[in-house]
Amino acid sequence: MVLQRRISLLLLLCSSPLVFAAGNSTVAVCDRRCLANALVEKELFSAPQSNNCTIVVNITSIQYQMLSFDTKGMEMTSRIKINMEWMDPDLGWMQERYRFPTIILPVDKIWIPGIVLENSIDTTVEPYAKDVQVRRDGTVTHALVLYTRVSCEINLFSYPFVTGQCPVAINGWSQKSCELKIQMPDNVSTVPSSGGEWQALNVNKNVDPSERVYLQVELSINSFGAVVTLILPSVLIMMADLVSFALPFEGGERNSFKVTLVLSFTMFLLILNDHLPNGGNCSPLLHYHFSFCLVCLVVSMLTSIVLTRLSVEDSFLLCRRRSAKVHPSNNSKTQHDSLDQEGDTGVITTKSGDLASEGASLQKIVNFLENLDKGEEEKQSKVSFAYRLDRFCFGFFLSIYILYVIILISITRTDICKVNNLDFWDNSDRGDDNFDYSTADP
Repeated sequence: MVLQRRISLLLLLCSSPLVFAAGNSTVAVCDRRCLANALVEKELFSAPQSNNCTIVVNITSIQYQMLSFDTKGMEMTSRIKINMEWMDPDLGWMQERYRFPTIILPVDKIWIPGIVLENSIDTTVEPYAKDVQVRRDGTVTHALVLYTRVSCEINLFSYPFVTGQCPVAINGWSQKSCELKIQMPDNVSTVPSSGGEWQALNVNKNVDPSERVYLQVELSINSFGAVVTLILPSVLIMMADLVSFALPFEGGERNSFKVTLVLSFTMFLLILNDHLPNGGNCSPLLHYHFSFCLVCLVVSMLTSIVLTRLSVEDSFLLCRRRSAKVHPSNNSKTQHDSLDQEGDTGVITTKSGDLASEGASLQKIVNFLENLDKGEEEKQSKVSFAYRLDRFCFGFFLSIYILYVIILISITRTDICKVNNLDFWDNSDRGDDNFDYSTADP
């Protein structure tokens, strides 16, 4: 009996090193892929469930790049790269069993937090890489890229000399008692845009009065292109109309030139109609500028036509045109014909020696010359009166343009229109701060 116990104890002592060696060989054989496959087999597709039903995602860095800005539709397209970390305890392992500090898992085999953009019109989320890094304590490191298009109302009243701010509300979700809380960094790096009319100057992290975090993108417009294509042509056309007062209006050259200016400006507005910004609630002052220029060009054209009429007639109204009275030129022509006929008769009479008929013929010649001088004086009086009115109109238009420029500069210096681009928040899904987590299951 004693012998059997000794033999059993001896066998037990001999087998212990073999078991220990076998255990060590098992640990050594399981490499990173073995550990990754073991974690994948858990199928952890649901979010980590903490006691307070809150998941904290720490965004370590944000890289922002503005791709384009639609001035007419007031929409901004951006590319945002986000590096983030979160804790998933079920993905951790013990150091005593596995000596690896980190492993790599497929991004579609574990739970990934969803990012919500509050003011987004269209968003496409793509993983920056197809794998995530997992540390021993269950910390997951992941990077994703957001291609988003947000609605952004900017004050375009002083377009094209505009600087504005556009919010991009990157947040988690909140469903009453449960929420995904996003912790954003204070600094956001920017990537220079590819060009275009608008440029992103800076991106800052802001917090609204309700302690909601969002990115504030500061935008600036390159005004050179808009000045060359919009403002400069209108200014040159108005200057050409002002200088056209130096042309004489008797022959109709000025009227033809002013009609050409009006048609040119109208075609200019039709071509630029699709490129002019709407501005939302704050319509650009440029719309009113073009309207003012078109009205001034039309009034200047009509004034030139009226002055041309006044240089010929006493009145510019057709209803007051004197139809019964013979025109001085026609009267002179009639007198001239009569003078010719009577002149021939006078020559015959003179030959017969009738001195009385010769005196009558000379008197008619004197009357004809006097009527001709009166008609010429009347015509010169009308032309002189029309030119006096023309100089007055030139001074009037010049004063209007100078006053308009002063008022325009004063208006652009004041902050007349204001916009609120933070009215997109949805308060219906805000978490219930009065929820008692002590009643939750441990």
